[in-house]
Amino acid sequence: MGGSSPCASCKLLRRRCAKDCIFAPYFPSDDPHKFAIVHKVFGASNVGKMLQELPVHQRADAVSSLVYEANARVRDPVYGCVGAISYLQNQVSQLQMQLAVAQTEILCIQMQQESALPTQIPQDDKSLLLASTSNLDNISQYLNFASSGNVIQDPALKRESLWT
Repeated sequence: MGGSSPCASCKLLRRRCAKDCIFAPYFPSDDPHKFAIVHKVFGASNVGKMLQELPVHQRADAVSSLVYEANARVRDPVYGCVGAISYLQNQVSQLQMQLAVAQTEILCIQMQQESALPTQIPQDDKSLLLASTSNLDNISQYLNFASSGNVIQDPALKRESLWT
């Protein structure tokens, strides 16, 4: 930067900001928190080394990743962003289960409506249709049981989530 105001890194480290400062393009003086959190988690020397090893066109993305990981590490020192990813994957799994339950219920209702319609189906086909409808009811009841939280869980395995 060299001119008027030092970058956030040089300001925090209380040093003179040279015009070829590696931090200046990525840690502007108007956003000091961004560098402070990265410095707290990774250290200025390590961040400087990482940035020097990267081509210039990849440095901005690397800084964004470092800032994201540093924020996640402050919130969850053990798991960092992996904890957030696990939480989101768990949510996706739960939503997929709810979707499967809803689709099963829709299918059951459709089959029940079809079996209620007076049609000219031979007797053997009617019994097959009724048997498959009752099987779908059993599947729906099982899925409702599994998704309702009736599954026994070990409280020792539970961990407080990042966002709850």
